[in-house]
Amino acid sequence: MMTKEQIIHALSHVEEPDLGKDLVTLNMVKDIAIDGEKVSFTVVLTTPACPLKDLIRNACINAVKHFVNKEAIVTVNMTANVNSTRKDARTVLPGVKNVIMVASGKGGVGKSTVAANLAIALGEGGAAVGLMDADIYGPSVPIMFGARGERPMMVSVDGVGKIAPMEKFGIKFMSIGLLVDEKQAIVWRGPMLSSALRQFVTDVHWGELDYLIIDMPPGTGDVQLTLVQTVPVTGAVIVTTPQEVALADAKKGIAMFASSAINVPVIGLVENMAYFTPKELPENKYYIFGKEGGKRLASELDIPFLGQIPLVQGIREGGDYGQPAIIGDDEATKKAFIDFAGATARGIAMRNANLAPTKIVEVMV
Repeated sequence: MMTKEQIIHALSHVEEPDLGKDLVTLNMVKDIAIDGEKVSFTVVLTTPACPLKDLIRNACINAVKHFVNKEAIVTVNMTANVNSTRKDARTVLPGVKNVIMVASGKGGVGKSTVAANLAIALGEGGAAVGLMDADIYGPSVPIMFGARGERPMMVSVDGVGKIAPMEKFGIKFMSIGLLVDEKQAIVWRGPMLSSALRQFVTDVHWGELDYLIIDMPPGTGDVQLTLVQTVPVTGAVIVTTPQEVALADAKKGIAMFASSAINVPVIGLVENMAYFTPKELPENKYYIFGKEGGKRLASELDIPFLGQIPLVQGIREGGDYGQPAIIGDDEATKKAFIDFAGATARGIAMRNANLAPTKIVEVMV
């Protein structure tokens, strides 16, 4: 007869690849049940978007057969509980486990496209996700989500009026573009910009989220500083294209987050428009903006490389028509975004396991 103690001993030999410790030490094994030669248990992953779940499942089955009973019939159930370093953030976004800034050093690199598809990909993986469009001067989320002209509703939360984010494609989203006429130019000085951003953080009822993805404006200015002074940010994802002009500005964005004054961990860098693939020649790759510049920069700065997103017509069309590419029918594009989202989720889990919580920036010189 197999015992729970034997199963636990066997699973103590299975290592979580990213965190470098065994499943038992990490308290990831739950609900062990034994019935003759049948054994079942649940492995609680650190993210539902974990791309290594099949590897972990197979390692668990092999461990039970090797250490306990080679004839065992093993059922491994996989669930997830997204980890967080924000458990004590009671006043600002109390229900949000991870706040992720998607940033770039310059405009035109497809940051909003990357942010939107990242949010949806994480949501499709089973996570609760929100997307906040913090690009006040150039909000694009309403167009990308097919919500032009729509307006959010107000809700009462503990007797206080809050803005309810809109929902589509399985995620919540909010943008200044949902509050003003799209033909109206937003001409605001820094203090008004900062005030609007704080309202998006404090006056929107985001509820319980595993990830709040924030689409940042390009550069290193008021919005970036306001956000890190308002809420503890889990980390930043940097978007660049392979060309040298974009890489030079990406370096500046990474340097800002790494500075002692800001000190926000960089989850990694993603290379957008990495290569052009014509629809009629899906196997061909044309490196219009240079080859693997983002990959080289990540290696040079010793930060994780999260993947490459191709330049294909369907991505542009999906953004213009309100149907992001991740939910389209181009399998190669979908895979690129799913792989990127998986790498990002892994990076967030490793950041939370290995680094101290990010603190709000209180003083800027």
